[in-house]
Amino acid sequence: MMPMQIIRNSNLTKLQYSELQHLQLPPLPIKRPLLMIGHGTRDAQGKQALLDFAIAYQALDNSRPVLACFLELTGPTIEEGVEECVKNGYTELSALPILLFAARHNKFDVTNELDRARIKYPQLKFHYGRHFGITPTLIELWRKRLAEVDKPEYNPQQISRQDTVLLFVGRGSSDPDANGDVFKLARIIWEGSGYSTVETCFIGITHPRLEEGFQRARLYKPKRIIVLPYFLFTGALVKKIFNIAAQQQEQYPDISISTLPEIGLQPELLSVLREREIETQLGEVKMNCEMCKFRLAAVSDNHAHGHSHNHNHHHHDHHHHHDHSHPPVDPYADFDNYHQRIWQAP
Repeated sequence: MMPMQIIRNSNLTKLQYSELQHLQLPPLPIKRPLLMIGHGTRDAQGKQALLDFAIAYQALDNSRPVLACFLELTGPTIEEGVEECVKNGYTELSALPILLFAARHNKFDVTNELDRARIKYPQLKFHYGRHFGITPTLIELWRKRLAEVDKPEYNPQQISRQDTVLLFVGRGSSDPDANGDVFKLARIIWEGSGYSTVETCFIGITHPRLEEGFQRARLYKPKRIIVLPYFLFTGALVKKIFNIAAQQQEQYPDISISTLPEIGLQPELLSVLREREIETQLGEVKMNCEMCKFRLAAVSDNHAHGHSHNHNHHHHDHHHHHDHSHPPVDPYADFDNYHQRIWQAP
């Protein structure tokens, strides 16, 4: 039986502090505070990972404060982060979503929270940046990690890439635009890699789910499957991926299954973050709105009412309240229901 490898504690996950100390970042044009907005998690390790990321980024440049906050599930909240800036006398701040793709949270929920803060503190000026997205820096990071797992300590049988399937796992979103970006990134990482193929799946909300991803991967009769969870930090969903992969290894002992870690605290991620912060300061933020379902819904509604809409992702009338006292119901679990609902904007 093949032992499943969860590659958690290798140099893939450990930040090389010597690299951090010598990391050269371009200077900031403006010294204004940065609000780093994470998704939020009940997982203590996941929360601490974002806080550590903010601390590391602050340590690279103490010319302005860096404040970490969360959209939901834990604190400090976005409102508390804004209040901290106000308390210290700032009248402008940059806000960056610490998210990989532009989905509902980026386009809709975070902007609503900032809209509420804008109403409460009309003296404040917000400069909202963009998500990490698909960038050469992060693509190269994953290519380096895949090269690492070719080494004998991670691939003792020296199974070739031609006999290996890459299983790319996204978080899953109710936004088709973001889900499409996951497939695009998976394809870019696979191109020229030498792997037999890449299968793309998700751990929640959208389809295909992880179990089906394994099923599809096995159709190619691989000797090895490498699971790539495309997440910034650890948390409940990343741990769920590890658990499902372990179950798959038990069920299919003749296939070697290696599970890579989340991105974690890496110099490459800090470099992209600096690019995003500078964009907010120079007014160069470029969002892809053409395929945004919130824009499409707004345009359709405005055509019906005969007036135009300036699509800036600020929706003042939406109230973002969650009751997390019960396990959330997955509205997209049923496949037929998924297709009926996926392009509906809330």
